[in-house]
Amino acid sequence: MPVAGVATYVAEEFTSEETDVLRRYVTNVEGPVFALVNLPEVVKGALFARYSRTHKSLRRLFLDEFVDDLDIEGDLSIDATVGLQRAERLYDRVFLEYGDDSVAQLGGVHLACEQASNLLTKVLEWGRLMSYLEQSTRYIAYDERLGGRYRYHRQPEILASPLGTRYVGDMDRLFDAYAELVPLVQEWCRERYPKQADDSDFVHRQSTRAKALDAVRGVLPAASLSNVGIYGTGQGYEALLLRMRAHPLPEARGYAELMLAELRKVIPSFLTRIDLPERGVRWSQYLRDTRESTGEIAAKLFAGAAPPTEPEPEVTLVDFDADGENKLLAAMLYPFVDLPEERVLDRVRELGAQERRAVVAAYVGERSNRRHKPGRALERITYRFDVLADYGAFRDLQRHRMLTVEWQPLTPRHGYTLPEAVVEAGGQRRFAEAMDRSAALYDALDPTFGVAGAYAVCLAYRVRFSLHLNAREALHMLELRTSPQGHPSYRRLCQQMHRLIAEQAGHRAVADLMHFVDHGEPGLERLEAERRAENRRRR
Repeated sequence: MPVAGVATYVAEEFTSEETDVLRRYVTNVEGPVFALVNLPEVVKGALFARYSRTHKSLRRLFLDEFVDDLDIEGDLSIDATVGLQRAERLYDRVFLEYGDDSVAQLGGVHLACEQASNLLTKVLEWGRLMSYLEQSTRYIAYDERLGGRYRYHRQPEILASPLGTRYVGDMDRLFDAYAELVPLVQEWCRERYPKQADDSDFVHRQSTRAKALDAVRGVLPAASLSNVGIYGTGQGYEALLLRMRAHPLPEARGYAELMLAELRKVIPSFLTRIDLPERGVRWSQYLRDTRESTGEIAAKLFAGAAPPTEPEPEVTLVDFDADGENKLLAAMLYPFVDLPEERVLDRVRELGAQERRAVVAAYVGERSNRRHKPGRALERITYRFDVLADYGAFRDLQRHRMLTVEWQPLTPRHGYTLPEAVVEAGGQRRFAEAMDRSAALYDALDPTFGVAGAYAVCLAYRVRFSLHLNAREALHMLELRTSPQGHPSYRRLCQQMHRLIAEQAGHRAVADLMHFVDHGEPGLERLEAERRAENRRRR
């Protein structure tokens, strides 16, 4: 029986020779959290890039695909598991004595966070000033087992309760449904989208498999485990850990301690304040207190509020500036004149249609691809969207960091999305059975375990969230997330946002400069991307 409150993780097994190699480059060889050390930055980046498309752990990936290409002879005396023993007097003096937060921006760490639930990954990926790379549900089949068990989080308090046996049984059945639906939908994809004469078997297999995994991922529960690679500074990790220590999800609080132990082997001085009663401890308590008090007053204010009875739109534009385009043009011109902003805005309001188009054309220029992004004038105006979409789409959009995203608790109350591919492949009944099982397990868990009840909710269930973003981030997100290789769920959401900016806000100049927003509906979303990848491999 697991110890109450302490999550158990599957320990990896390595040969003595593999362990001898690993201990030079990772801060531990057993636990789910570890930092990369003593490696070139390009190797760390390449490891994380490969991380998202493999079922392997980062340590196994390093041993299987990277270590043979490295010259490690000079590293024989290194032992990364010992940690830092130096006093780091300069950092201690500047950071603690003078409180210069900018010092903590100077040291960065690549941290592998493995066996994290899909609820925890959203907590890990909250901070703006960090980089994340998460294991993809598009390239990896989640029916592969870890330590002989399906890959989902087993919270000790749930397992030790009268619902423990049911939790494991129902979770296993959800993964069974996933394992049955993947080959069914993939076979339908092969027949629906036959291989083109110029495509290799590999390209056709990869693109049809990606479509099948996209369609079936909604059956996976939020307890499903994922791997996340994080790169951040000491300051970023400090803020993340303080939030995690205040989080209502027990998994997040326990995982924070695992992360802190590994980070202190690499950047100990940057994390000294976390345990100080008047600093980090008080900060975490502040976050906990404000969350709880706001939750209490919200419960009182909305007690008995009836849920909507009419079907709700997926995307609603709830706030924008009617004078936004004038302000945008003024911001474009402002750096090139020597007048107060109000004078610039007054002049913009006098411009005719042709002059306005000329300003935008000059500022935006010739964008030959979506990576050519206009300047910060686009940050002058903002949009706020209220979105009701499946949790799978939310988890993809939530990773955009240069915007404000807030989300409500994940429950089965808003219903779920049923992919058309599943219906046409004949898997609708099996899919619906999984959704019913998920909802029933949530209802059983919720009264006792609160936020942890969301582990039972499948990714196809809808969650409500808000996105508040400026026009520059909107350009980046909408162009990226409507590209043909994107998942159909978030492609549809972003296409709607683009239309609302043009039609409801009336900001047609803003919508028009987003040249690479794609409103098409590709059959095999990954086909063109796989073709390009194969051409690169051939070259």
